[in-house]
This record gives sequence, structure tokens and C-alpha cells, in this order.
Amino acid sequence: MVKTIDTSALTTTAVSLAGISTSSAAAAAIEARAEIMQQTQAAETAVLRPSDPGRWPPALRAALAARIANLNQESALAEHYRADAVDFAQLADPASNAESLDGMNTQKLPLTAVIAFMDKVAGRTNEVEASDISALQMAGVADDDIVRLCELNAFLAYQLRLAVGFRLLAGENA
Repeated sequence: MVKTIDTSALTTTAVSLAGISTSSAAAAAIEARAEIMQQTQAAETAVLRPSDPGRWPPALRAALAARIANLNQESALAEHYRADAVDFAQLADPASNAESLDGMNTQKLPLTAVIAFMDKVAGRTNEVEASDISALQMAGVADDDIVRLCELNAFLAYQLRLAVGFRLLAGENA
């Protein structure tokens, strides 16, 4: 008897970008954990397109997610998120800064402070200190919105690890 693969687990972002073949042993291993993958996809939606985005619109969240992926040399994941970044797409490039938006920041978001924080959390987590949170607060970022930024960064750290792991399962170099 041939076992049917639940392809919904294979269509989640982390799995689909890893190039897992539906007939592979990796697909079977992922299918055995389909519920976890579906929960992971639900977490992605909750973090990138939440019902209450607070101060961070989905396009900015997508740009920050792409930026984090780029900081971690995950170009496929970065391009995936950059597609939803619209007006904030320039921020996906780690070499860019808030000034690169050339007046497109119509919501007057404290992007300089946010980018500095997100880059540090994504790339130098061991160096994050209470003063980094204080800098966001001094820039006018509410505590709830700081939590939202941390949730985004934490989810990306998880998703990046999944992407590398799935590529290893698929037999690619990670």
C-alpha cells in the first residue's frame, strides 16, 4: 500500500523554499510532523500579518523579515519576504538605513532605532542589553510594539534554522 503524503506541510514557507521533493524521505519525515509545520505556518501569519499589527504594518514586517534573512545569508527566504515589503522593500538590504526610504515613511515610524535593534538582535544576540530596549523606548516605541519586534525576530530565528535543516534533509549543502 502506497502512503499518501500530506502536501500541505510541504507548501509551508520553510519547506517549500528548501526544495523538498514530495517523493523523498525528507518529505515523509516532514509529513510525520505535518501538524508542527502547519502551526509554524500559522505562526508566520500571526507574526507577519497579525490582526493587530500595532505600529508595524505588514509591509514593514515583511521588509524586516527579509532583512533578517539577508543578514543570515538566506537569499531565498529574503526574496520571499521582500515580495510583500512594497514601500519598505529597500530596508530588506542590510546596507540600507531608514534614510534610504526618501520620505516614504509617511507614518513617521522610528525606523533608525528599529533597524538598529532588529539588526543587533538578528546578528549579535549575545550583545543585546537593556539599553537597547531603552533606546527603542526613547525613540517613542511602546512596550507592546517592542514585544512585536522581538516576536518577529524570534520567529525568523526559528524559521532560518528550519530552512537550513530542511536543505540538509533534502541533501543540499547548507
